[in-house]
Amino acid sequence: MALACGLLAANLYYAQPLISAIGADLRVADATLGLIVTMTQIGYCLGLLFVVPLADRLENRTLVCSMVAVAAVAMACAGMAKGIEPFFVAVTVAGLSSVGAQVLVPLAAHLAPEGRQGRVIGTVMAGLLTGIMLARPVSSALAGFGNWRLAFLVPSGLLAVLAVLLWFMLPRHRGAGSGSYGAILRSMAELFREEPLLRRRAFYQACLFCAFNLFWTAGPMMLQRQFGLSHEQIALFALAGAGGALAAPIAGRFADRGLTRQGTVIAMCALGLSFALTAPALAIGSVLLLAVLAIVLDAGTQGNQVLSQNVVYALRPHARGRINAIYMSLMFIGGALGSAMAPLLYVRGGWTACAAAGAGLALVALLAFATERRG
Repeated sequence: MALACGLLAANLYYAQPLISAIGADLRVADATLGLIVTMTQIGYCLGLLFVVPLADRLENRTLVCSMVAVAAVAMACAGMAKGIEPFFVAVTVAGLSSVGAQVLVPLAAHLAPEGRQGRVIGTVMAGLLTGIMLARPVSSALAGFGNWRLAFLVPSGLLAVLAVLLWFMLPRHRGAGSGSYGAILRSMAELFREEPLLRRRAFYQACLFCAFNLFWTAGPMMLQRQFGLSHEQIALFALAGAGGALAAPIAGRFADRGLTRQGTVIAMCALGLSFALTAPALAIGSVLLLAVLAIVLDAGTQGNQVLSQNVVYALRPHARGRINAIYMSLMFIGGALGSAMAPLLYVRGGWTACAAAGAGLALVALLAFATERRG
């Protein structure tokens, strides 16, 4: 499940370090380069809202394998696109179908024994987050080996194999929900209205994920233009950032021990301070310090993600699919905003504007968390 989540989540990030190369090949203006990543995340949000809720009603193995197969075809179409319009359509469908990962995470929580859900969620999320982190160095390396199209065609083949493996290895599990598809969607509005912790946790992570995507969308542009790094060198930088995924299992253990509040504060402060310190790191010209800060920044994002999912999954176990859909949708709206505004901030205000925006988002999340009632 961890491997599958990683391969599916990676689909959202292969394009992130390659936006300049894709934009040059498909003739996209600099100010709108962020759309190359944003369209994938918009598709993911649509999938979260309209596909993931079906996990509470349909057989999960069939749903997941169908989504993986569609993702494989969509990624192949993106890699062969000759214009920006078919590319946008393909990556939007790839994003929508990659929500199979968000069916697997609550399924893992359902299968976990009592008292170990935090660790199980942390393990599966570590796989998902490793996929997110490795997507950038892998796509950069593939682009350096051939061109940006390989960064879509190679994952397409891996997804095709994954669809077959999952069919034979996943346990069958049908959601306990009943009623029509429309009733399931309407119940999501009720869950959002009736669960304040769900709203809060989704808002916190939306802020942090916005900052996370801002860093990893504008970061490769900064590394290329300020330090003259090649695709292969940017890949090594992004590979260092993958170390942040190690925070997920640690956060899971925090949750199991009842230290969710303390872990949340640590995660938010880690992201905010590390993002703020990237400005002086750039001023002194230290790529090594930037890589260390990237690890801390990623760890803060992923740690808060695991802690928040552990909280919201406990609200209504029979509705985990819908709760996860609401939570992840709001989170990815924040992420899409971060991807969209990153090139604009960097072009108009340089890295200082990006660092200020990222640190400010973490501060907003921390201030909102300070108003949360204990217990």
